[in-house]
Amino acid sequence: MAASDLDQLVMMGFDKERSEMAIKETGGLADAIDWLDQNSSKSLEALRTEKEAAAQAKAEEAADQARSLVCNECGKKFKGTAQAEFHASKSGHTDFAESTEEIVPLTEEEKQAKLAELRDKLAAKKAVLSDQDKIDQKRNEQINRKKTKETEDLKEQLRVKEQIKEAEKKRREKQADIDAKKRIQAKIAADKEERRLKTEREKAARAGVAIPVAAAPAAAPAPPKPASDYKETRLRLQTSAGNIMKTFPVETTLFEVAAAVGEETGRDVESFTQNFPRKVFSQEYFGESLKDLKLVPSASLIVT
Repeated sequence: MAASDLDQLVMMGFDKERSEMAIKETGGLADAIDWLDQNSSKSLEALRTEKEAAAQAKAEEAADQARSLVCNECGKKFKGTAQAEFHASKSGHTDFAESTEEIVPLTEEEKQAKLAELRDKLAAKKAVLSDQDKIDQKRNEQINRKKTKETEDLKEQLRVKEQIKEAEKKRREKQADIDAKKRIQAKIAADKEERRLKTEREKAARAGVAIPVAAAPAAAPAPPKPASDYKETRLRLQTSAGNIMKTFPVETTLFEVAAAVGEETGRDVESFTQNFPRKVFSQEYFGESLKDLKLVPSASLIVT
């Protein structure tokens, strides 16, 4: 049976306790011999003291090693850097330090209590978000209603402008037709008169008599002023609230008259009725002017 390293050292004459220390410190025979040679001048008591001091230093070094991380801004402790980095991303905290305090794992009861606390916090957060969502939804509905009303008002204004524009276009076209007819009638009358005079001259020439001179026509009585010469018309408007007397330009459309009456009475106008001659002006006439409807120079209308 081969002798152990300790037995060989003792057989070489080294003290047994010193040999045990050498083997523990080095782990091999050759290194143990070198250790014994280097520490031969030290007493056994000194070697024991050095060994105890080294063990104490090693224990203190182990105790000084960082076992956790702590956030200096809020005091929370974390097992590792991953948890600390997650905390920093959520809280914005940046001041962290190492700690020798070891974080003890939570017991099962502590885990359940922690989960219950988190659930309560989440429920409270959801309730706050739900209330805020309701407020935001109500505000959005109000904004949408306001936008809708503004859009409808704008559409109504555009519709009124288009009606007025279309009525003016029809009035101009109608007046152009009337003027064209008058020019044609005047030309026909002039041609007819010219042919009559030519026939009379030819007849007189064949008979050998003097050509008759057309007598100047007798002065006719001044005709009444035509409606086309009036620039304004006066309307007597009979409403349920009483009579309204208003003067309008003859080019005013019946739609504009209805709008003016509506502003005073606060009611929409459906139609106008004229008694003499009897005629009902429904909304289909609202695009025509007072002049075209022959409500010049004055008229009395019942508002309905």
